[in-house]
Amino acid sequence: MSAPAPRLRALIVGYGRMGRMVESLAGEYGIDVVGRITGAEPADAASWPDADVAIDFSTAAAVLGNAPRLAARGVNLVIGTTGWQDAEPAVRAAVGGQPVGVIAAPNFAIGVNLFSALAARAGELLARRGFETWIHEAHHSAKRDAPSGTALALQRVLIDAGAGPAIDVSSTRAGRIPGTHTIGFDSAAEAITLTHEARDRTPFARGALEAARWLQGRRGWFTMRDMLDLSHDERNT
Repeated sequence: MSAPAPRLRALIVGYGRMGRMVESLAGEYGIDVVGRITGAEPADAASWPDADVAIDFSTAAAVLGNAPRLAARGVNLVIGTTGWQDAEPAVRAAVGGQPVGVIAAPNFAIGVNLFSALAARAGELLARRGFETWIHEAHHSAKRDAPSGTALALQRVLIDAGAGPAIDVSSTRAGRIPGTHTIGFDSAAEAITLTHEARDRTPFARGALEAARWLQGRRGWFTMRDMLDLSHDERNT
């Protein structure tokens, strides 16, 4: 009988709705929350508790400051914050010399990442037949960035698959919609749509917690494609 996996110590970075949800579910994944970093925290990282991993659902500006400080302390990083991707090369350079693992994704829901892989294959097949591609996403009215980071990631995946070079992306912000992403493929006589709908926010938190466990013992910069071994699946299709 194998020994149970050791419990991990986690810092929650950003304590909004997602941060609180991650904390509420952490125990199910053998993760103990040992502290929280909020916008009011001092810049001196020495005041933060020791931890194995930090799970970040904060703000774009906070990622740029906190990620290098956490990496310098040997803390693995799970970054689910969006809106900072233009600065990713700088963040990667800042943490690259540290012996840590980082997994960054605009969306940690397992389903939406598998949806992305399906969309790429669909885009590849349908572009050959002259279908044009569009994306629409809808989120709650409090979401700050539009289009969503997930929609922009889907756009990149589809363009890389040949369904470009330009793909229209539109957004809706209303009510309390957790997150819906629809990809359409349109031709003169036919149309195909693929939709992923989050019924609540738990898939984002659960995916981030799975990522925190997956990072243990790994070093380098990863994405959800690495965690789900999607590149391996593509090599065998």
